[in-house]
Amino acid sequence: MTNSFNKARRMRAVSAYPGMRNALFVSMLALGAVSAPVSVAAAEITSPVSYDIPSGALDRVLSRFATSTGMTLQFNPSLTQGLQSAGLQGSYSPEQGLDQLLSGTGLMATRRAPGVYILEKIAAGDEMVMGPIRIGAESLASTQDGIGAVTEGTGSYKTEAMGTATRLSLSEKETPQSVTVVSRQLIDDMGLETITDVVNHVPGVTARSYDGRGAGFSARGFDIDNLQVDGVPTTWTAGWSAGETRANTQLYDRVEVVRGASGLVSGAGNPAAAINLVRKRANSKEFTGKTSISGSRWDTYSGSFDVSGGLNETGSLRGRVVGSFQQGDSFMDLASDEETLFLGTIGADLTPNTEFNAGISYQQNKPEGSAWGGLPTWFSDGSKTDWDRSKTTAADWSEWSSENTNYYANLEHRFDSGVRLYGALSRSVSDADLRLIYLYGSPDKATGLGMGASPSWYDVERTQDNVDLYASIPFDTGAQSHELVVGVMHSEQELTTYSRAALSLDDVGNFYDWDGSFAEPEWGEKSLNSKERTTQLGGYAVARLSLADPLKLIIGSRITDWKKEGMSVGDPIEHDGVVTPYAGLIYDINDTYSTYVSYTDIFNPQNQKDRNGNYLDPLEGKNYEAGLKASFLQDRLDASLAVYRIEQDNLAQTDDGYFVPGTTDSAYYAAQGTVSEGYEIQVTGAITDNWNLTAGWSEFSAKDANGDAVNTRHARRTASLFTTYNRDKWTLGGGINWQSESYTLATNPAGDADKIKQGAYTLVNLMGRYQFSPNLSAQLNIDNLFDEEYYSNVGFYNQLAYGEPRNAKISLTYKF
Repeated sequence: MTNSFNKARRMRAVSAYPGMRNALFVSMLALGAVSAPVSVAAAEITSPVSYDIPSGALDRVLSRFATSTGMTLQFNPSLTQGLQSAGLQGSYSPEQGLDQLLSGTGLMATRRAPGVYILEKIAAGDEMVMGPIRIGAESLASTQDGIGAVTEGTGSYKTEAMGTATRLSLSEKETPQSVTVVSRQLIDDMGLETITDVVNHVPGVTARSYDGRGAGFSARGFDIDNLQVDGVPTTWTAGWSAGETRANTQLYDRVEVVRGASGLVSGAGNPAAAINLVRKRANSKEFTGKTSISGSRWDTYSGSFDVSGGLNETGSLRGRVVGSFQQGDSFMDLASDEETLFLGTIGADLTPNTEFNAGISYQQNKPEGSAWGGLPTWFSDGSKTDWDRSKTTAADWSEWSSENTNYYANLEHRFDSGVRLYGALSRSVSDADLRLIYLYGSPDKATGLGMGASPSWYDVERTQDNVDLYASIPFDTGAQSHELVVGVMHSEQELTTYSRAALSLDDVGNFYDWDGSFAEPEWGEKSLNSKERTTQLGGYAVARLSLADPLKLIIGSRITDWKKEGMSVGDPIEHDGVVTPYAGLIYDINDTYSTYVSYTDIFNPQNQKDRNGNYLDPLEGKNYEAGLKASFLQDRLDASLAVYRIEQDNLAQTDDGYFVPGTTDSAYYAAQGTVSEGYEIQVTGAITDNWNLTAGWSEFSAKDANGDAVNTRHARRTASLFTTYNRDKWTLGGGINWQSESYTLATNPAGDADKIKQGAYTLVNLMGRYQFSPNLSAQLNIDNLFDEEYYSNVGFYNQLAYGEPRNAKISLTYKF
């Protein structure tokens, strides 16, 4: 929906409620330059209803009113402290009723999303302009961040708009792909601390723990090889990981996941999924914040704060600071970690239609006892091992520490015509210190002897600079409204690694007695190990065309130039003028249901090498998808069904028994004619004002041209569920995560073909929160309630990694 259509809808709402005309007229002028879709809340077009709410404290009266109308009303408890209300009797529309309740309180309500309002103090002069109800006149930052809708403070498990798939600001229902948004409320309810935690709870997306480096992500049978931050892709290789998958969720408002190929925006990329981390912004004009302390199993403790507010009288200049510190041990022997996090950001309304944001974030992880690789799968006679979950291959001196610093700035201007211009610059700097020991081989079952050791010390330096520019242009033809987005993205990444040779080496001895007291070797001089530069330049255009009232076409294309060069690459690898088309057709069956089909090409240069040391050719293929989407309960609950088919060539598969020459890295071969087919079901949102829910199921099959299964380390079926129910001062919730069998085929030490397998398993999680006062709450999260024993990864280096046992975390949060 473009700007002109939204104007028409707002005018109809004004006609329906004459008492709102002045406020809505001012709001409409303020929103006149917004081309992103802004839906009118269901409450705005509901006929007046009768209320009989008795007098009392203002916060209690507002709570009863919000419950009876179905709206979400958010406010800092300090705003209503000590204020009384005469209640509400008689027939009113929801806005008229809210206007009546707020009259004379010095407060006003600002709509932040359909059906979602936030209370603020009336600034000097505002009461002369707009009165207690203000719809859409707030700062751009309070409802939008680039091309999506802010979820923080909404209390919702869904978002009203997102743009990860196409750069068009669309609702989940309007996006012609399978999407999931993990909102700020869901992150808080589930106690998700890292991006890996988030991914583990997204339907159809899985995370596999490697070792001290973090985790690898996958979807639809394929690895996810980049993370987006505010829509800009950042790539890394697992071997040179610098904490990317350990990013703390306190930095982000939400995580948007688009399953399937996303080459229109990301350019080079695989057909698995795009994971977009959307940063928090300085969007509060009032001084507000929270502080929290927590403790969990294995002596892990943390403290955090998040403070924001206006830096001038009008709130046109805003600031925000987020920080945390965590320290603790692990279920694995020797392992511990210390994490420091900081985010500082400012937001400025340079004009009523121009917003500037800038910030810096920093995260440091200082682990000790970091493992490299996993536990041996077999004994030397070919029989399977069975280790305690706490067993480790790390030494007491080993570490995989990392530092990540991000600098960013963006500027957005919205013209009165509806045209929107956006520009962003960012730099990410990642450093890692890898002082590790890799244990290889298979121990003797009786004596524990036979393991070898390979100590290594690497330093990793990765810098990526990004430029992101685009324009959103609404236009009309006849009675239909359309939108065109044109943009350009440029990124340049430099990766440099250094190594030190081990000049001495102790004997591993009996692995049964391994306790990490392996002497750290003497190290040689630091020398350059590898150096490479990867650049990508892409230009794209995409249009959302209204072919008829119920029929929308999204069509676009991208042209990409991609180049990798450097001492570790050999001859430069270049791909120029790669065209990636995208098309999606959406048909609104009625106000509840819509159906869609979409298509895009796949292009993804690969980092894997074959047994001769040559890089594999890029992945190439096609992505087809069709689905049915629905919005229920006044658009508060979304549901979707997607079916897909992915065809591709050159899929990297482990070349069992071979290594890249001169390294200990596994060699790969390019599988041809790979096809992945499957379907996904998802439900997300609110069933009632007190009951939130997210649930999903996915299933796929992936085979090569010979009909042989590929990427069998990825579970073929997954299911997830999480729900919370709020009653008075209590919020209780829980959920499950289930996945089917996964395995890797390999050759055991006896020379026999064997399978490294993880059977199907279920993890059960619980949460409970008690609100002692409007400001103070306590929350308990229990993960893996029944202490399920499972592998978080099978077959990595033909070794095993265990998943985390039962863990409990209790936190105390104070909001102000």
